[in-house]
Amino acid sequence: MPIRAVVFDLDGLMFNTEDVFHVAGDAFMRRRGLEMTDRVRDGMIGRRGPEALRHLVETTGLREPVEAIGAELREIFMDLLDAHLRPMPALFELLAHIEERKLPKGVATSSSRRYMENILGRYQLLPRFAMTLTAEDVVRGKPEPDIYLKAAETLGVSTSEMLVLEDSEAGTRAAAAAGAVIVSVPHRHTARHDFSTARHVASSLGDPLIFRLLNA
Repeated sequence: MPIRAVVFDLDGLMFNTEDVFHVAGDAFMRRRGLEMTDRVRDGMIGRRGPEALRHLVETTGLREPVEAIGAELREIFMDLLDAHLRPMPALFELLAHIEERKLPKGVATSSSRRYMENILGRYQLLPRFAMTLTAEDVVRGKPEPDIYLKAAETLGVSTSEMLVLEDSEAGTRAAAAAGAVIVSVPHRHTARHDFSTARHVASSLGDPLIFRLLNA
């Protein structure tokens, strides 16, 4: 069945924000004499803020208010963003190819709308997407399928005709559960994740297999 729409995750897939989160998380934990372990980080990637923070608290035993933890992490992250934010390799080439194919495309992220608009706005990308969905648009976050079911409905396609590009286990499980054609694109922070539910695993956004799926 040909692909009729494409949906992108945001963090770690379109931009290197997981690198920035990595630095911010390390700084946050060092202030407390603790270490941001792989177990803590892996359980946070791909999830909405409240779920990610709950995992952080549960796995580290921190007794501070969750709201204060979230505010401090956001402050550290935003202080780092201007100097460190970069698009992931081949992002703009892939976007151009999708547009040449005249396929509608969207973004479905576990982050907030304000944050998403900030990141995409820095590269004038918001007008290039027919649809954007964020943490505020669904009751249940990834790895539940809700956001990708809503994406397909919004774009007017069946999930089996929708290509989803993800970088995390949580996002991959969400897209797979929705019945989408899911291609996972791991990076150094998610290389250990379980991508067994993915249709394919790609080396980057420029991987030929992604372009073959779009051209089929």
